[in-house]
Amino acid sequence: MAHSDAEFGADYRKPYDELLQRRRVGEPIQYITGETEFYGLPFRVTPDVLIPRPETEHLVEQALALAARFEHPRIVDVGTGSGAIAVALARHLSQAQIAAVDISAAALEIARENAERNAVSDRIRFLQGDLLGPVRDERFDIVVSNPPYVAAADRETLAVEVRDHEPALALFAGDDGFDIYRRLIPDGFAVLEPRGYMLLEIGYGQSAAVAALLTQAGFVGIEFVPDLQGIPRVVCGRRP
Repeated sequence: MAHSDAEFGADYRKPYDELLQRRRVGEPIQYITGETEFYGLPFRVTPDVLIPRPETEHLVEQALALAARFEHPRIVDVGTGSGAIAVALARHLSQAQIAAVDISAAALEIARENAERNAVSDRIRFLQGDLLGPVRDERFDIVVSNPPYVAAADRETLAVEVRDHEPALALFAGDDGFDIYRRLIPDGFAVLEPRGYMLLEIGYGQSAAVAALLTQAGFVGIEFVPDLQGIPRVVCGRRP
């Protein structure tokens, strides 16, 4: 037997109307559902964290390949956000010691939840602070980061889903997009063991400038990993 809206009342439609309105104004589906997938693993996401991108899986793949060169790799993930990189690495590197740093307390709460969800919370230390500040006195074999790298001047070119809904703290890095790289690269060199590696995600057209920053800091053997479109997406440098 069919029933009219009047019989049920309008209340049953209200949650759906609210969800549709959130989508109409450009809120990403991942925030509406609170769920996404990265490297085959489930993650909770909120507007406090950047939504993990498929492109960042190239960063994880390269980190896994380099970690295989160390018996017990010590890894720090800088700007962990949702914890996607740190959690994915921990799931595939049972012998690794991993630290995950973020300046946002809210982001770290999401990252801790995702580590628990994926059964790796006992192998990741979550630390609040600016870039490598919380671990400046430690030494690592790998520094990995997907830092903010969008130029403030490019804000209006971003999709509304990104520009108006994802955290600006995780997106923008000064007028030219290099502010974080300028600070993170020399600090990364300082915390790496000899023959350790720094791995960074980079944006379109940034490869030459980031390579120059790595060289200036003392890194050697600089290599790039392209994404599926052939665009340099990951840069790797080695401390001699």
